[in-house]
Amino acid sequence: MQKRDDVIVVGGGIAGLTAAALLAHDGVSVTLLEAHYQPGGCAGTFRRGEYTFDVGATQVAGLEPGGSHARIFQHLNLPLPGAELLDPGCVVDLADGSAPVRLWHDPQRWQEERQQHFPGSERFWQLCSFLHQSNWQFAGSDPVLPIRNGWDLKQTLAAIHPGNLLSAPLSLCTVKDLLTLSGCGSDQRLRRFLDLQLRLYSQQPADQTAALYGATVLQMCQAPLGLWHLHGSMQVLSESLAAGLKRDGGTMLLRHRVQQLQQNADGSGWQLRVEGPGRKEQIFRAGDVISTLPPQCLPELIVPQGNADQTPMPAPYRQHLTELVAPSGALVFYGAIDRADLPDDCPGHWQRDASDPGSVFISISREGDGRAPKGQSTVIASVFTTPKGWFSGSEAEYQSKKEACQAKIRSTVEAALGLSEHTWRHQELATPRGFLRWTGRPNGIVGGLGQSPSRFGPFGLASRTPMPGLWLCGDSIHPGEGTAGVTLSALMACRQLLAQRGQTLQLHS
Repeated sequence: MQKRDDVIVVGGGIAGLTAAALLAHDGVSVTLLEAHYQPGGCAGTFRRGEYTFDVGATQVAGLEPGGSHARIFQHLNLPLPGAELLDPGCVVDLADGSAPVRLWHDPQRWQEERQQHFPGSERFWQLCSFLHQSNWQFAGSDPVLPIRNGWDLKQTLAAIHPGNLLSAPLSLCTVKDLLTLSGCGSDQRLRRFLDLQLRLYSQQPADQTAALYGATVLQMCQAPLGLWHLHGSMQVLSESLAAGLKRDGGTMLLRHRVQQLQQNADGSGWQLRVEGPGRKEQIFRAGDVISTLPPQCLPELIVPQGNADQTPMPAPYRQHLTELVAPSGALVFYGAIDRADLPDDCPGHWQRDASDPGSVFISISREGDGRAPKGQSTVIASVFTTPKGWFSGSEAEYQSKKEACQAKIRSTVEAALGLSEHTWRHQELATPRGFLRWTGRPNGIVGGLGQSPSRFGPFGLASRTPMPGLWLCGDSIHPGEGTAGVTLSALMACRQLLAQRGQTLQLHS
């Protein structure tokens, strides 16, 4: 008979790896099941000959002292991965003939930069700074949101301070509302800049991004925070967490895809039907399950208990999950060039506005960072897109559409970096169809549910589900997207799970 674990974690992205490593470090018997042949998920990598490409995420937040990754790694007694601070964190080209905007790490230098580009906007930035400082102090105290029981409420009340009470009235506002409140609502160039930046972090523009979320992500580049470029590849983050999991007695099984979740009839735990290597079916059992899959997957995975009319998933919750719609998929161009073809003092990350195919986020590898041979660079350019239209039509139509999109993105990159079409040593394009194969996420979606006011913080999807012993974490759970965000969601789910078992998980700030 298959052994029973205390906890099974489904999904080996950064959220799942963090959750499993934390639980194993606390002495919990834990097994992580990952469908792919390597961990990392959207923060993983793939190779093409002598090049290593980051699949999705290309920069990391939270490595600074007190940051989410730094706190987790310190708690796990793991060394932080080697990384280079990005300064500027990003260069934003509005493609309007003006100089690009450089997001400097030094707050004073960033203030001078934004005053030059957006004169008269300082009231907006000061309001964002107040909200960000309030948010950061709150987040550092590890609140539990949304609140679902008395324990959650106690943790959240302990994290509240006067600044949170002052910012609470803005919890239903958007970043566009902040522009209006600060008298900057008519500044179209500032609005264009904000739309570009917010799309990177919330997948939505200023009029749809929650003010409290947007105020923080707009200052992720500045000290005491920062954005980082990992040495080697994004995969080193996953490998470090996987090493901690193994060291502390946890198990990670690759190429194990969960097909079905079934709650025991007496509510004592869960049974998982899993397809392993060679399509061999296996049964796993655990008292608790932490799922990092997109929550839209759960209605199909969770089956009735014996009688078809009996299901552990309440009908309103099932309907809610079924109706969840993620904002977008992505088109990602992967290329390689000679470093000599790059402009002098080329930054690692560019964002360039374009009407077609849309704003492009460009990441360029550094010399000696492990992604390309000496004297060469990888170039990754991503564009958000709707998943619709990528799964219908003939193969010939699909390939034709893919080829046209690749040409448009490549042309935008060439314009941004001053390259020619003959520069490329390698080029290919990933579409939502490709991301579906790689990640297994519905329709190849990327990111979570979007950080609109109705889905952020107290109004979002809870890690504590209405089904005992089933917990959620990942980019659809508070506090949101990116490796730093999903790490905090994993910490929150583990704290709730262990508290229910009478144990305490406390990280030092």
